[in-house]
Amino acid sequence: MMHSENELNDYNDFEQARVLTVPSDLAGERLDAALAKMLPEFSRNRLSTWIKDGLVFLNGNPAVPKTKLWGGETISVLPQPEADESAFQPEDIELDIIYEDATLLVLNKAPGLVVHPGTGNWTGTVLNGLLHRYPELKTIPRAGIVHRLDKDTSGLMVIARTLMAQNSLVQQLQARTVKRHYMAIAQGLLSNDGKVDAPIGRHPKERIKMAVVYSGKHAVTHYKIREHFTAHTLVECQLETGRTHQIRVHMAHINHPLAADPIYGGKPRIHSPEVSITLGEFARQALHARKLSLIHPETGKTMTWKAPLPEDMDMLVNVLRLDAGMLEEDWDDDWDVDDSDCEVMYVRE
Repeated sequence: MMHSENELNDYNDFEQARVLTVPSDLAGERLDAALAKMLPEFSRNRLSTWIKDGLVFLNGNPAVPKTKLWGGETISVLPQPEADESAFQPEDIELDIIYEDATLLVLNKAPGLVVHPGTGNWTGTVLNGLLHRYPELKTIPRAGIVHRLDKDTSGLMVIARTLMAQNSLVQQLQARTVKRHYMAIAQGLLSNDGKVDAPIGRHPKERIKMAVVYSGKHAVTHYKIREHFTAHTLVECQLETGRTHQIRVHMAHINHPLAADPIYGGKPRIHSPEVSITLGEFARQALHARKLSLIHPETGKTMTWKAPLPEDMDMLVNVLRLDAGMLEEDWDDDWDVDDSDCEVMYVRE
């Protein structure tokens, strides 16, 4: 909806509009590009939406994105909260916050916890819990959530506490400088480390599923073998991209779906009674976001966090080890390479 100059003046009465003067060094820039530089705490997409909705004024008139600037113009912006900023309520939900400062939070998400409200899960989510524990996050889109984990995937997530941090983290994710490592138990015995480079989109027939499809979005997963069991392989997966169900879809695509995956796991296989019972009780895909590395938006320092396998997945790994005849003294859960180039923070056991 377009807004008149009178409405803008009314808006200024409440001191909610952002009024900016275009600096001379931005002369020649398009309005949308200049605005992104003048308001770096907001994403380009969000600013473009406000321009399209008539919430940005150039010298008192509704702005046009491609307008070339001369310098000295007055730009007025009417910031608007996104719909989900006011749609969800705080709830007292237990969250395992393993790191926090004034700029960001790192959460070790429990399996079974939905990250963001949506169809069928409008309450009891990570977002609801964040709003309860950190009320100031109500001013940040999606309460600072910049990436998600599936409901039944456990592990590390980063949350932005400021608009500047959120914009920085989103840009890092887009630039693929955020490093996310997952531990997964795949069905079958993989013979080599590898990479899956296959586009992912909505399954053409089963709409609740994703699939490797020609028209899908670019997706790349790297995987390394960490341990072989009798009929499973423990792998470490690193994401280049962050598509919905990416690891689950890619591993199924190479005929090694994740153990106990209710959607992509395929037909049940024959295992020893001990393994069958443990898999039956596991009741989720065997996937854990174990390691997270990023550049701190405020300090510019590279930081890394690690979280041990949750109890249920640790038990499954140990049952598979015993089933494979591995001796306990040979078990080694230190799967990491050298971390000497960054600050490492370990999650408490």
